[in-house]
Amino acid sequence: MQPLIELRGITKTYGSGSAAFQALRGIDLDIEAGEFVAVMGPSGSGKSTVMNLIGCLDTPSAGSYRFQGVAVQDLSRDQRALLRRHHLGFVFQGFHLLARTTALENVELPLLYRGLGAKARREAAQHALAQVGLAGWEHHTPAELSGGQQQRVAIARAIVTEPTLLLADEPTGNLDSARGHEIMVLLATLQRERGITVLMVTHEPEMAAYARRVLRFKDGLIAGDERQVAVAATEAPA
Repeated sequence: MQPLIELRGITKTYGSGSAAFQALRGIDLDIEAGEFVAVMGPSGSGKSTVMNLIGCLDTPSAGSYRFQGVAVQDLSRDQRALLRRHHLGFVFQGFHLLARTTALENVELPLLYRGLGAKARREAAQHALAQVGLAGWEHHTPAELSGGQQQRVAIARAIVTEPTLLLADEPTGNLDSARGHEIMVLLATLQRERGITVLMVTHEPEMAAYARRVLRFKDGLIAGDERQVAVAATEAPA
């Protein structure tokens, strides 16, 4: 079967001349549909750059990127925006919720761009919030939610469009250990039960333990690609 994500010879250079910095130096990578992949590496190793390229938030300097067989580097800006809108979900370290807006309204937001009617948006958002364990919290604002709850709202917002790929950039970075493990259990459950492909950048080995595959970046290259037995949800601390 064709990989969901296929990168060949991907490079990314910022700046020019003596000030040029090569963030990626020729990446070859396949990610299959339904995988849970953790991306690790020191600051400046290229892990966030490759995440941005896969998420169509940036474009490579050279090489080819195929998503479900489509040559992404050949798409226009508008076509890449459509790919993000219909196939990708994003979760960041900062929750990026609208402060004066309820959880339900925050989750509805991506559906506005799809032109869904109010009733369909509300029902989809309620379902997504229930999936992340926040049924009954629909009308609370971010200020009325804990950090872990805010990240759950952010995940609900990311999955309400039923994405093919969920990109998570340090999703537990602003949470304490217990809340971080709760979020990892949630991501692992979404991957296992809904078949969503999860690609997560993290610097925390205990969070990467929930993934079945760990990519290690160093100096703009993939220095390691390991398969592992993922931590089971029942093993997470209370």
